[in-house]
This record gives sequence, structure tokens and C-alpha cells, in this order.
Amino acid sequence: MSNYMKLEVPAKSSNEAFVRAAVGAFVSQIDPTIEEIADIKTAVSEGVTNSIIHGYENTKGIVTLMCRIDGKDVEIIISDSGVGIPDIEKAREPLYTSKPKEERSGMGFTVMETFMDVLVVESEVGVGTKVTMRKRIGA
Repeated sequence: MSNYMKLEVPAKSSNEAFVRAAVGAFVSQIDPTIEEIADIKTAVSEGVTNSIIHGYENTKGIVTLMCRIDGKDVEIIISDSGVGIPDIEKAREPLYTSKPKEERSGMGFTVMETFMDVLVVESEVGVGTKVTMRKRIGA
């Protein structure tokens, strides 16, 4: 039997910390280690920040987060209706950034992939992006 939550927040940087804390609190019900919860919160921060900074490019929009727990498995889906990613493989390369003048590190997807067991990125230009992450607690 799974449990889930859904959050929708305006694409504002000030909401990133709230989403991060909410996911941490939700996942705590399956007794993760401090390291596991930190990994999940960091991955969520990167995903939400990508939606805000790259998806909406300083325009108004909504970031949606779905978090599902099934046994010891956590699935997190972060989606937006932003500009989309023209080249997902290029965007996933370490150190690549589409905003070099803003001093972005280009490590968002790399961080998500490092801290989670599974990372799937789906995007369509002009439609938006969906990032699905999974992690098994206690693996």
C-alpha cells in the first residue's frame, strides 16, 4: 500500500526551501537515515530550482511535486509547464549550463543522479519538463 502527497507552488525561489522541508518530513515516516534524507532533500532542491530558473526563466508558473512512498521505495516527480529542454542529453552533461552568465554550476542533473537510484528526464520544448526520481531506503 502506498502513501503520497502532492504540492503545487508558484515558481519562486523562496518556495524551494519549503518543498525541500515538506519532502523531508513526508519521507521521514519510513525511517530513513540522516544521509538518505539529506540526499533526497538535495535532489529535490536541484529539481525544483531547475524548474524555477530554467523552466520558467523568471516568468510566472507552477512547480508541481508528487512524492509517493511504497514500502521502502520513494518516488518523486517534479514537473513544470515551462519552456522545456531542447536537448536532454546535453543538459544532463556535468558542468553544462544554459545560463553561464548567471554563474550556474551545470551540476543539477548530475547531483540528482548521484543522490537517487533512478533519474528519468522527460521534456518537450514549449510544453514543459518532468523529472522522475526514485530511491530505495535502506538499500
